[in-house]
Amino acid sequence: MELNSVEGKPIYVQIAEWLENEILCGNIKENEKIYSQYQLAEMFNINPATAAKGINILADQGILYKKRGLGMFLSPEAKEKIRDKRKNHTLKRLVEEVVFEARLLGVSEAELLSMIRDAGKVFDEHEGIEGG
Repeated sequence: MELNSVEGKPIYVQIAEWLENEILCGNIKENEKIYSQYQLAEMFNINPATAAKGINILADQGILYKKRGLGMFLSPEAKEKIRDKRKNHTLKRLVEEVVFEARLLGVSEAELLSMIRDAGKVFDEHEGIEGG
């Protein structure tokens, strides 16, 4: 992942989202130690304090927990918390934006649903997933 300081989203938020993606993809398992702020700083060529801020976002949400003297670890319920947050906030906001744009353009509900199905098929083909 490349961090983008131009898009308006703070770097520490992008770090938190990258970690969430790693968790959702199964690259970090529950109760497993996560990257330290120094490892993240080196990986993304950023200040360790910025990396720590991204880690702290997830700790504040209960996605990570600290073992004194050992570092941060992934909470057992982390995946579910991330899914819930993204579904109920991020995805909901994106859907509202798409519906708003569709209405501005005069796109019918049926046409919009067809576009969503088509996008799902393209994604499934690309990812090798069946059923969508």
